[in-house]
Amino acid sequence: MDSNTEIIALYLPQFYPFKENSRWWGAGFTEWTNVAKAKPLFKGHEQPRIPADLSFYDLRLAEVREEQVRLAKKAGVTAFCYWHYWFGDGRQLLTRVFDEVLASGKPDFKFCLGWANHSWYAKTWDKSGEDRLLIEQRYTGLDDAKSHFDYLLRAFKDKRYLKIDGKPFLFIFDPKQLPTTYIDHFELWAKQAGFDGIYLVANLRPFDNKSHYLSIGYSAVLINRITRYTKTDIALDRHRAKVARLKEIFPSIGRLRTLLKGFRRNPEIVDYSTLYPQLTTEEELSEQVIPQLVPQWDHTPRSGVHGTAWINATPENFYHHAKQVVEAVSKKRHKLIILKSWNEWGEGNYMEPDSRFGHGFIDALRRAIDESNED
Repeated sequence: MDSNTEIIALYLPQFYPFKENSRWWGAGFTEWTNVAKAKPLFKGHEQPRIPADLSFYDLRLAEVREEQVRLAKKAGVTAFCYWHYWFGDGRQLLTRVFDEVLASGKPDFKFCLGWANHSWYAKTWDKSGEDRLLIEQRYTGLDDAKSHFDYLLRAFKDKRYLKIDGKPFLFIFDPKQLPTTYIDHFELWAKQAGFDGIYLVANLRPFDNKSHYLSIGYSAVLINRITRYTKTDIALDRHRAKVARLKEIFPSIGRLRTLLKGFRRNPEIVDYSTLYPQLTTEEELSEQVIPQLVPQWDHTPRSGVHGTAWINATPENFYHHAKQVVEAVSKKRHKLIILKSWNEWGEGNYMEPDSRFGHGFIDALRRAIDESNED
């Protein structure tokens, strides 16, 4: 792998208690709460997932963050992309970890930010009721956009911040909702701050029009192909369709509720061994399309039987996926890869060591990188 290749791992900071989560979910809630209480839902289902080297860590500890970087470097990861939550009018959540990384200068490891620009809801996974809005994502105008940019600028000026062609890299979770005036002004303000602009990356679904996003100011896109295989809506849509059919047969709601008790017994199951070859296509060979590297997925700690669980998500299969992704960027000028994710334990989407595979995913990525260097 070329020394200019950047493997950018998405990083979730929600592993420490803070007042809003405690108010919404109970005192001391963190991402580990759902992880620890997960249960196996079908034969061979590996739950709960138990962290190995770092145990059930607390990200307020600088020692934990240093150890994460040591493991990331071992894998060949070159940067962390910290999820960033700015909801408008200066409202933020989960700032502590990144603010401490920025202020302390440690770990000495490249980083960037991903703006998770979406509202937070308390999900009703079986859709028996409405999802409850916890905090709304808002775009309240240029004054707030400038305040947001000024906050980002402190990070952009850090020598560790990832820059592409002199432009700070900023990943946008939901580009469809982001007003174009924000894009235009972020570009303007970045240039006024002495950069060559801003390197905005749009997180797209497979059916989104990537040309549109590139035309309105995004430097590159990521086509999030796993949305076809991860959304809890896969299971929920099938559930709702069955309910609709049964309502036609059983017009009595009371009888229907009795019949539907325990109706949904298993999550949606996807075979990773047949999935991963579909995640890297000819589109990922394009200079402006960043390929996505995905080790594993199991959303059931959060959504139970209404989630999606990948089977055969082993280090060996991940190694073959990583080989494809590394090859896809080998001839590009910008050799960028986004790894989803470093530590999304509640979605079963992580690289960190666990009790089942140990360092398996870390070693598999390193092996794929080392072999590409030999070619």
